[in-house]
Amino acid sequence: MTLLTPHKDVSAFLASPQGLRIGDARIETSALLDVIDPSFDTLATQVALGGADDIDHAVAAARAALEGPWGSITTHDRGQLLWRLADAIEENKQIFGELDAIDNGKPMHVARDVDAVYSARHFRYFAGWPSKIEGRTIPVSSPGKMNFTKVEPVGVCGLITPWNYPTLMMAWKLAPALAAGNTIVLKPAEQTPLSALYLADLALKVGFPPGVINVVPGFGRDAGAALAAHPGVDKVGFTGSTETGRRIIEGSVGNLKKISLELGGKAANILFDDADLDKAIEGSFWALFGNNGQSCTAGARLFVHRSIKEQVADRLAEMAKALSVGPGMDTTAHDLGPVISRPQMEKVLNYIQAGRARGAEVIAGGAQQGDSGYFVAPTVIQSVTDDMTIAREEIFGPVLCLLDFEDEDEVIARANDTDFGLAAGGWTRDVSRVMRLSDQLKAGTLWINTWGDTDAASPFGGMKQSGYGREMGEEAIALYSQTKSVWLG
Repeated sequence: MTLLTPHKDVSAFLASPQGLRIGDARIETSALLDVIDPSFDTLATQVALGGADDIDHAVAAARAALEGPWGSITTHDRGQLLWRLADAIEENKQIFGELDAIDNGKPMHVARDVDAVYSARHFRYFAGWPSKIEGRTIPVSSPGKMNFTKVEPVGVCGLITPWNYPTLMMAWKLAPALAAGNTIVLKPAEQTPLSALYLADLALKVGFPPGVINVVPGFGRDAGAALAAHPGVDKVGFTGSTETGRRIIEGSVGNLKKISLELGGKAANILFDDADLDKAIEGSFWALFGNNGQSCTAGARLFVHRSIKEQVADRLAEMAKALSVGPGMDTTAHDLGPVISRPQMEKVLNYIQAGRARGAEVIAGGAQQGDSGYFVAPTVIQSVTDDMTIAREEIFGPVLCLLDFEDEDEVIARANDTDFGLAAGGWTRDVSRVMRLSDQLKAGTLWINTWGDTDAASPFGGMKQSGYGREMGEEAIALYSQTKSVWLG
């Protein structure tokens, strides 16, 4: 194993604790947050640990910017700043890739060439929106009266992002919120604060006024809870677990702030016997193992028609055993890195053991891999039934569960028999079946004969306990806007 030599700017960034980014200042705190490299279970660096008082400070800075330079900026200039930030992200994609590889563990080439690049594209898409956010004139029935609407920013937005895609999830939320004219207090996941702090610095460098983007790393129970409950925050956008989403809602009731939630998932992926088998197996494999299974849209429940289940299971097991697993900063371009933390690794391994105890058969992986870091061997489990815990709860790791089925109506009912509704899909050559699936599967995003595609222009979000609100596209602008009706007599 040979590790990459970090970029000089990354080395400098990690050399001393980074302060909170509030306004144009780096704020030191008495307490520090340890940032652990999950590839080695070692301390990578420390950053300032924010709490309720720091959230107060950040909200005040965001409010001052909203009522000051950011609130008076032209739509043209707002779009230009978003475009410049996109350029800066792409120009520094190596740094973003290394930071995500260090605190998240994902392979650096993936973090650089996928996460960072698509983050820049996300900002570019929303850079075109500020000049297109329009009200309308309404032909009302009152004689001699005129009515028109104005679409305005919500105000100060508290954004809480997860650890599975540190840079990309930040872009998903920041870009539309900024395009709509809001100011931001961002609390990144405590495990992965590095790219957020670095991006806040870039934003100032490209010309964003101080206070538009504030970053307060901290724990959810402290900084996150304070942000959700803060009376000066007008909107909270959250991505994370369903359990935490409920606490966000509870915390928001004080001033009835707007909430959008992208929560957990247990996606059903259905492989019919008429599918293009090579394409379906490859797609279904990466539907789960992409990002090491640490994705709310992972195709974790793979329903396979009984007539082809043995053939599919054998090929998936072979593919899982062939995956390369290693540290995020290894010079070898591994397929997968570690899971995010020791508690997460133990959780994943406990799920595997629970499946075994109920009679499920592990045909690949099933154990910790190596003796350092938080690596779980890519795992395929067959003979899974709907009532098993591993088929009901979100594992959030490299564990693919295989279930078999016989009948289309039966499998659609089983696919929908879940508390979640973030994503679902299937593989078939039957066009009529495609349309039936699109009608009957209950999820916010459906993938048919593909998996995992997203685009900044296409809405994304969940049903049921997977949350509400839609990120990306025109719907994301609506999440961060409010409409005012004006009457003239």
